[in-house]
Amino acid sequence: MKITVIGAGNIGTQFAVSFAAKGYDVALFASNPNKISKTLRMVEGEGGLRAQAELKLVTNNMADAVKDSRYIFVTHPAFMLKMTAEMLYNCVEKGAGICVVPGTGGAEFFFKKLVDKGVALFGLQRVPSVARLVEYGKTVCTTGYRNKLDLAGIPKKETKELADILRDVFCMPCNVLPNYLCVTLTPSNPILHTTRLKTLFEDYREGVVYKKNPLFYEEWSDKSSKLLFACDEELQQVCKSLSELELTDVRSLKLHYESDTPEKLTKKICSIKSLQGLTSPMREVEGGLVPDFRSRYFTADFPYGLAILKEIADVAGVPVPNMAETLRWYEDITGDKSDFRLADYGICTKEDLYEFYMR
Repeated sequence: MKITVIGAGNIGTQFAVSFAAKGYDVALFASNPNKISKTLRMVEGEGGLRAQAELKLVTNNMADAVKDSRYIFVTHPAFMLKMTAEMLYNCVEKGAGICVVPGTGGAEFFFKKLVDKGVALFGLQRVPSVARLVEYGKTVCTTGYRNKLDLAGIPKKETKELADILRDVFCMPCNVLPNYLCVTLTPSNPILHTTRLKTLFEDYREGVVYKKNPLFYEEWSDKSSKLLFACDEELQQVCKSLSELELTDVRSLKLHYESDTPEKLTKKICSIKSLQGLTSPMREVEGGLVPDFRSRYFTADFPYGLAILKEIADVAGVPVPNMAETLRWYEDITGDKSDFRLADYGICTKEDLYEFYMR
């Protein structure tokens, strides 16, 4: 079976090695194929070799990359998904499957035309592990593997085959979710990153310069935890309001992190070994550091994460003041106004949401 991986970053490299090591014919689509070795390595922890495998093809030609592929794994960041979907539309035939990793960021909307064409769309609720490139095009390091994967599909009936494949490739259970909204509403980066950034940089204005780049997770604060919990609770209220959809798999962060108070959450996040050493998105300027608004933490998680959650909340009729204020802070400080509207995809009411996600 041929598998295509789109994107040669952290997750893309991990998926390419993992599938090739299991005997699949893997084609890797990369913007700079000349920088990619045909032999990729995956190491774990302190550098012990976890897998090494040969790729069948490395190319920047999308048609060649996806030709005859049974499954195509898209690992591009959220702000690239719309463009990627447009590139794939004329290349992918009916009967193929596209899996977005992770499946948040509006994937089900941007790939809607492909679904209408007869292509199955899948999304993972979260990635299998933390993945960090050691050397671009050669080696990726993976740590902190999850206990299980959660996968949703449109249409749902197509999901079991891919779940079985992922279970074999990553050696962990893969649960089939009731609907794709369970992926979209996942309280992960769209509220995890955005609330942290707001509390880190809410005093920023033009001319402010910071002397130190704080560790994003290891120096997590109670203030960040309180805002994160507030947004998480708003998200749970949205889930409860959409009573026609099964959304119990959108687990509160209190359960996910086994922390029922902001103080416990702070301690938990600061102690996650796989996230240690990661700094905040900042860039150097004269005199110090300022937030790097070009970072994916900003360009993906606000306009293609938090903004989508707020749109769904608005359609559901649920007030989300903490999400709204966090999004407003980003828009005011960057001037980047989200242009994502559910109405552009024919979703204006709860009934529209139900019809869209019950496929």
